[in-house]
Amino acid sequence: MIEKMTEELLNECKESWQRFLNMRETNTSPDFFKEVKPYADAYHAKLAIWQAEVEKWIDLHKPKHVHKIQIKNAVDAMDQFIVQSFFQQTSRKRLYQSIQSVTYTLETLQRTLKKDDTDA
Repeated sequence: MIEKMTEELLNECKESWQRFLNMRETNTSPDFFKEVKPYADAYHAKLAIWQAEVEKWIDLHKPKHVHKIQIKNAVDAMDQFIVQSFFQQTSRKRLYQSIQSVTYTLETLQRTLKKDDTDA
């Protein structure tokens, strides 16, 4: 379950960047309450479930390179950049760095999960 959700979150990182570039290219602004909020709320719920599952896994397996604070920071950053990706006024550099940071955390978790599977 964690692996699948992590992959979905990695895909959302890519989609958020593409959405941001598209909003800039087309010079559009979405309706906050019709488009942005429902989308962000759906991901907020997914992130909460993912965070709880990963924290349980961390408590159980005590991985060397993945910590709860990294997971919390990734969730906080994703909550922000998912919303920010809808708006062309968002700082390109800041959004890119946030997405890169979360992507690194998610990929590190993926590698750790795969390593844990092969060790078992």
